[in-house]
Amino acid sequence: MDDHVSRILKAIKPLDEAAMQAARSRQDSLTKPQGSLGRLEELAIRIAGIKGEMSLALEHKAIVTMAADHGVVAEGVSAYPQEVTRQMVYNFLQGGAGINVLAGHIGARVIVVDMGVVSGFEPHAELVCKMIDFGTRNMARGPAMTRQQAIDTIRAGIEIVEAEVARGLDVIGTGDMGIGNTTASAAICAAITGEPVEKVTGRGTGVNDEQLAHKVGVTQQALAANQPDPRDPLDVLSSHFTGSWRIFDF
Repeated sequence: MDDHVSRILKAIKPLDEAAMQAARSRQDSLTKPQGSLGRLEELAIRIAGIKGEMSLALEHKAIVTMAADHGVVAEGVSAYPQEVTRQMVYNFLQGGAGINVLAGHIGARVIVVDMGVVSGFEPHAELVCKMIDFGTRNMARGPAMTRQQAIDTIRAGIEIVEAEVARGLDVIGTGDMGIGNTTASAAICAAITGEPVEKVTGRGTGVNDEQLAHKVGVTQQALAANQPDPRDPLDVLSSHFTGSWRIFDF
């Protein structure tokens, strides 16, 4: 494991239970039925636990959208061609995507990252280049990435967040763009949870029943070809790289 990545992993602490209880008590003291804000209350309490304090002033917000192409698209798992990944990156950069509109409503900056779009891009002031390769390999035929590439993707994500923290950051939302990404995500979900592939594979770009059955078959083929170890997240990641993140708060 990369030393920098190891240091970051060791620095991650459990949620602060005292801060969460204080935030929960505050929610319950407000003039409203307890729990009436649903998931908003749950998120506010969880953020308090992550930050280690009840204060939830979230002035500096960022949305990081990371783009990469998936070799599994060669198996015909998507209703759209791979070129759409590149087109959508340009749409993000021009402010024309749904995430740009939503981010604008909450005053969040949008960071667009090229993690490995097949055809690459000319230098662009608003595009962060962290390219690992020109797309992944076809996971249905073997590993999508090497283990080192998987580590490099994690390090790239850490570097992006560290750069945003330096600019001022209270909360960050993350997302991904890449035609074929839900097939890779389904493979990772099945590998880690042990759930049947049919249960964790969705329609993605809106494929019909026949295409969905094919997508399930390709995902099963990928799992059989790679035999990822669910106890080793890096093995799962390198076998079925998605490029997607989860939510981090600071």
